[in-house]
Amino acid sequence: MRLRFILAMAVVVVIAILCVVVFFRLDAANQLENYFYRGGMYGLTGVVTTLEKYYQTNGSWQGVDQVVMSAWQTGMNGRGFRRGQGMAGSMPQLELISTEDILIYDSSGNPSGGQVGQDLINQSIVLQNSRSQTIGYLWVAGGSALQPSSQQPLIQMLNSAALTAGLVAIAVGLILALVLASGLIRPIRKLTNAAQTMASGDLSQRVEISGKDEIAVLGDSFNRMAQSLESSEQNRRAMTADVAHELRTPLAIQRAQVEAMLDGVYPLDEDNLGSLLIQNELLTRLVEDLRTLALADSGELKLDLTRLELFEWTRRIAERFKPALEGRSLEVTANQQEVYVEADPIRIEQILNNLLSNAIRHTPEDGKITISIGKANKQAIIEVHDSGEGIPPQAINRVFERFYRADSSRTHQNGSTGLGLAIARQLALIHGGNLTAANHPQGGAVFTLTLPLIS
Repeated sequence: MRLRFILAMAVVVVIAILCVVVFFRLDAANQLENYFYRGGMYGLTGVVTTLEKYYQTNGSWQGVDQVVMSAWQTGMNGRGFRRGQGMAGSMPQLELISTEDILIYDSSGNPSGGQVGQDLINQSIVLQNSRSQTIGYLWVAGGSALQPSSQQPLIQMLNSAALTAGLVAIAVGLILALVLASGLIRPIRKLTNAAQTMASGDLSQRVEISGKDEIAVLGDSFNRMAQSLESSEQNRRAMTADVAHELRTPLAIQRAQVEAMLDGVYPLDEDNLGSLLIQNELLTRLVEDLRTLALADSGELKLDLTRLELFEWTRRIAERFKPALEGRSLEVTANQQEVYVEADPIRIEQILNNLLSNAIRHTPEDGKITISIGKANKQAIIEVHDSGEGIPPQAINRVFERFYRADSSRTHQNGSTGLGLAIARQLALIHGGNLTAANHPQGGAVFTLTLPLIS
């Protein structure tokens, strides 16, 4: 990439310099001719042009005296004269000579009509018509004796100088391209090396970021991607270890019980078979929870969306939990009697079942669980508030992690797989909502489910 960048810069520099040199070579002859042979070096270009137009219009030099004076005054109001203009503001001595070498006009007042020598003609400005035919000569006092034959060597010297300047400019441009390429390629090379190291399995790679240009944005995106990949890999490893741990315990219990019954230690009766069934149900629930999470993570979990009135649906679900409260009260309230969402009723029930089961586990006897339903900012809001001990500060940001338990009492033996809250949040997210946890100001934990409202 560095070589291609340098070559690209070199091509741009070379083309730009060559264009300058070529245009200079094409235009240099015309500019020199105007300067040396069209009165440019004396500031008489306008006078020369005016005289040529006058002759082409009138076909002779008759009455040209006033034209010369008028053209000179126009030049004085513009760029003025340079060499040979005598006193400041005074007109230099000009002589207009015909093609027959006869003096037609002399600005110093000498009489016209005399023969002019060839030396004077050679030092004069040649006047031409539109067909490049000579129509006269204009001599300027103090003028150079430079001949047209001297034009070509001068042009060649100027072209050589332009070519040398172009080559120097190309060399400087290439050096600057090399310096710029090194500065631009260095961070890209670091990104490439870091990406190659990541490809080999090291996800801890990060690149230093400086500035706010596109490369800095690319570096920041790379770092965030690397952080996401590293976190995903850590979560995957933790998930694998947690799944293995969660499966090992019920499987070990089942194997021990089966071996005990085969060895005659435990009788093959209804109680022992029932214990095996409980362990099997736990395994079945765990596998189903893992399947649900996998489908949600991959975006393949299908929803059967329907128009749902939350207050009535939540009240029906809460009624099923009242027999399990054992002295604890459950209350369902609504700020608005009718709150409609478009959702999958089964999945919403699954979310509420997880939240209520969690609340019952953490609410002491004589405690209270409150479900409040409302809406705000085009969202339906369901809050499940228990009167338990609340969420420990170190666990407030981890309660939705898979297999995370804030205390050791929440084991698989009480029917929890450690995936309920993680599943509940994923289900909320795929509905376009969210599920958050916090400690209530009045004590206990409060879980807030938000879902998009429909009109």
